[in-house]
Amino acid sequence: MSAGRMHADEFDIDVPLVRRLVAARFPRWADLPVERFPSDGTCNAMFRLGDGMAVRLPLAERMVGDVEFEHRWLPRLAPLLPVDIPVVLEEGPPTEDFPWPWSVHRWLDGESPVAGRLADPAGLATDLAAFIAAVRRIELTDGPAAHRGGPLTTQDAETRAAIKELNGVIDTRAATAAWEAALEAPEWSGPAVWVHADLMPGNLLVGRGRLSAVIDFATAGVGDPACDLIVAWNLLPAQVRDRFRAAVDADDATWARGRGRALSMALIQLPYYQHTNPGIAANARHVIREVLADHERCPG
Repeated sequence: MSAGRMHADEFDIDVPLVRRLVAARFPRWADLPVERFPSDGTCNAMFRLGDGMAVRLPLAERMVGDVEFEHRWLPRLAPLLPVDIPVVLEEGPPTEDFPWPWSVHRWLDGESPVAGRLADPAGLATDLAAFIAAVRRIELTDGPAAHRGGPLTTQDAETRAAIKELNGVIDTRAATAAWEAALEAPEWSGPAVWVHADLMPGNLLVGRGRLSAVIDFATAGVGDPACDLIVAWNLLPAQVRDRFRAAVDADDATWARGRGRALSMALIQLPYYQHTNPGIAANARHVIREVLADHERCPG
């Protein structure tokens, strides 16, 4: 894997390539400036096009399905949600230069929040709970299974392998205990509901401390509502978690599964991204610390 790459199978995407793609497919935008947008995103490259648009391209072939999913579902989801989500303005076809479909989106203003540096934690917790509640109310009955909407047990082998790989980096005994406690929580027995399934800080935009947009719906679908609770540990400080939990009406089992899901994601992300994506790695370390501290205070 070359320097700067997150994935061994990552395609080389740069400004000249994006300019050629835009000029060939959308000549009316050929003279607009193109600038790579720095992001912690792991599946797509993002480029700003002019003042009001963004070009989004999958980094590898295995991520092409994400683009196709968003082309289909974003227009149906947007009117049902309380904050902005990406709007696909145009769909770019594969070319000789770039072998997969890509998108031009409307630019969404805002900045991604950073754990520990929130301007209005309580307000943001309220906004996130309202967004999650709105997602759960979606009644599009033909929704696909969410990427992380199944039982925690499906992640057991990969999570334990990550813990083993992190020996000497984290407290693996404490991580194992916290993970096993999450596995003991009863599985979701209610109806599958719509979930975003990837509420990482990099997929949120805020303005003046409040939630203004949610992006990257590639993992969305129907499943266990616990998977949207990960934001309680990857972003929200401990002092507003109870407020957030009450607002999303999470029972003990759902809260425990959400905490386990946040821990599993962080444990898997840290060894994979620790040398290639500093933002994701830093957040993973933060989540592990927060979950282990939470588990120590309340093991159940």
